[in-house]
Amino acid sequence: MTSPRIRRVTAGIATAAAAALVLSACAAHAAGSTSAASAKPVEGGDLTFALANDPITLNPTALGSGNDTLYVERQLFESLTEQDPKTGKVIPGLATKWQANADATQFTFTLRPGVTFSDGTPLTASVVKANFDDIVANATKAVNAVTALPNYAGTTVVNDSTATVSFSKPNGAFPQAASSVALALLSPKSLAIPFDDRATGTGLSGTGPFTLESYTKNTSVVLKKRSGYSWAPEDYSNRAAAHLDTVTFKIVPEAGVRTGGLTSKQFDAVGGVLPQDIATLKAGETGLVIRPNPGVAFGLTTYTKPGTILSDQKVRTALLTAIDRTAIQQSALTSDFKVASSVLAANTPGWVDLSKQLTSDPKASAKLLDDDGWKKGADGIRVKDGKRLTLRLGYIANFNPNQSIVELIQQQLKQLGIEVTVWTGTVPQYFAQSNAGAFDLAYGNLSRADGDVLRTQFLNALPSNTVKGYTDPQLNQLLLDQLATPDQDKRNAIAQQAGQRIVDLAYYIPVVELTTILGTGQNVHGIVLGADSRLGSLVDAYKTK
Repeated sequence: MTSPRIRRVTAGIATAAAAALVLSACAAHAAGSTSAASAKPVEGGDLTFALANDPITLNPTALGSGNDTLYVERQLFESLTEQDPKTGKVIPGLATKWQANADATQFTFTLRPGVTFSDGTPLTASVVKANFDDIVANATKAVNAVTALPNYAGTTVVNDSTATVSFSKPNGAFPQAASSVALALLSPKSLAIPFDDRATGTGLSGTGPFTLESYTKNTSVVLKKRSGYSWAPEDYSNRAAAHLDTVTFKIVPEAGVRTGGLTSKQFDAVGGVLPQDIATLKAGETGLVIRPNPGVAFGLTTYTKPGTILSDQKVRTALLTAIDRTAIQQSALTSDFKVASSVLAANTPGWVDLSKQLTSDPKASAKLLDDDGWKKGADGIRVKDGKRLTLRLGYIANFNPNQSIVELIQQQLKQLGIEVTVWTGTVPQYFAQSNAGAFDLAYGNLSRADGDVLRTQFLNALPSNTVKGYTDPQLNQLLLDQLATPDQDKRNAIAQQAGQRIVDLAYYIPVVELTTILGTGQNVHGIVLGADSRLGSLVDAYKTK
């Protein structure tokens, strides 16, 4: 399972638009000045990176504010494996190699020698066991991690450098899941802190190239270089200590302020670049790091429990062709964002082209609703048996174009005679509402470079999905089968069948694919996006004068 050294493509000064990508390829376009690959790294300096959202928590296993949380956490905490963004292959991380048994119920990891946590504790097999046991023990709170450990049966400490992670049922997706921030490892002293007290990051120790200096809620997170670090994954050019002395993540909710701060050189890098600002940044003395996100495309999750409007498959199916995805993409986004062609984004293992089923056809949708007994009332909203066709849609406001997209969906559905009321809030507020069954529709996405992302989104047995009412036995079996299959090609084929079944049942209404876009100063190099299109380690990052 070991891999030859593969250098990650850096995109410090990219300016050309991202083209269509093959599986897990990384978009990197060099501007006319010195590229990150050819420039000699400069030691020292501070990088100021503006984020749209406060992390909410610095505990990697807990639920934060989304991508911005993971951007910060990845600098502090590392995982057993790494997924190379160029190839999609799972390669060594904190483990130098691993071996699975024949039915993928046991995975034996050999740990990298010499790794320590920032509090000085060595990485051992006992620490691996303690971390995974802690996730399961805090399952109701460690919601960012527990879905990556389905049917966890325990970890056996073979010796100090060897741990065997066991599952009661096959888990072919585990090596890839083990690369996620959610399964990053904390030191024993960190695990001794009560779970709820870990959010501030105080006392938390990871193996990453930076340590926490301070976290001021809704203001900033300041990290400092860790001396003695020397074990970055093989897809980074710099395996040793970070070039930068410090990294300051500033919380700047207003997208225009972030863009203005980048062009005025107040910030060195920014996240959440607005689609309408892309052309301006390309034309100016700034660069872009662009990469389409794998995983579940942005779309509408349907809540189908008995007694709800969307328990009627005909209504759900009408939604598939009611949405004009191209109009939404052209109005709210740019060509950097693709129209969704399936449940999964096109660069995700297990993607299958379902674009023909997702073609806009409002007349077909109207006929389906008419035949189902939903007739337009005097105000244009459809009514059946005295009940209005009103749907409550929830979304998270952590990606700026979401509001515009939701409003366009609302308008398009109103023309069809469907009334949509809208709720929005923070990530924790959203999941509280979702788990309470407060929505009929939820707009969002889920980034992960593996088809198993369908299981975490649609398997009925998961507590977060039970409220959605996905009881189709064929779909549930497909989702379990892909997890239980060690062979990646076979897993992908099963995931394709699952994606087809999801659209056939209209459990999900795909809309557009997400693309992550970061802005950088021309003197900033080595900022990369990982296989999941989230910010990778900043161990390679540096600034020229």
